[in-house]
Amino acid sequence: MSESYTTYKVGDRGERPWGEWQVLDLQSHVVVKKIYVRPGGRISLQRHQHRTERWIVTEGVATVLCEGAVTHLRVGESTIIPCRSLHRLSNESNKPLALIEVQMGDYLSEEDIERFNDDYGRIQ
Repeated sequence: MSESYTTYKVGDRGERPWGEWQVLDLQSHVVVKKIYVRPGGRISLQRHQHRTERWIVTEGVATVLCEGAVTHLRVGESTIIPCRSLHRLSNESNKPLALIEVQMGDYLSEEDIERFNDDYGRIQ
């Protein structure tokens, strides 16, 4: 594998209109985050040019849109979001949603988010 680059540090946090995230661990080519999505919240419709993600649900029910297909994941279930795929994570319930996100790639940064639609006006 080639050299990797990340702008994350363990303990980094991000508050977003839909919830929050925290970096739990870093390894070469891997960032592990805990993501919380408020009831009714959803991330932007987005894609990444430099990373693949695995989402593992730890609380609640996740609604995942990936390349036009919708799936619902419960605690212990997971999915892979391939690099360059159009995707969105939603919490359509009235209970909290938590998941572990494992980012894998050579460039791991919040700057690798290309937004196409966003409920909160954050289109790039």
